[in-house]
Amino acid sequence: MPADIPGFLYAGAVAAGGIFGYYKAGSVPSLAAGLLFGGALAYGAYEVSKDPANYSSQLATSSILAGIMGYRFYNSGKIMPAGVVCLLSVAMIIRIAGRQRELPDHEQLQISSFPLPDFLQFGVVP
Repeated sequence: MPADIPGFLYAGAVAAGGIFGYYKAGSVPSLAAGLLFGGALAYGAYEVSKDPANYSSQLATSSILAGIMGYRFYNSGKIMPAGVVCLLSVAMIIRIAGRQRELPDHEQLQISSFPLPDFLQFGVVP
């Protein structure tokens, strides 16, 4: 399975943005958030590289980041960094949705890597 290069680049950009925010303004929250979200996105890209159906962590992290940075952009009106990160996050969400549509039907319905017990699955009669 090929590596998820755009996913790793996105993760690196988020982590680098946190490091740059710390370097330029001394912002420890920027450093912590950048490294936390960058690490989570890198993990998601690694999971997608192993199996394209394992997109849930990358999608969840991108969605949370889009919401947070979209809110910050709405309140501040500043393109950098909130607007750019929100735009990148929305682009990744669209990319994940497009790639998810190409998966076989049985892989599209996978919500997590943990299967439900038989008695919790719909349509299964014990």
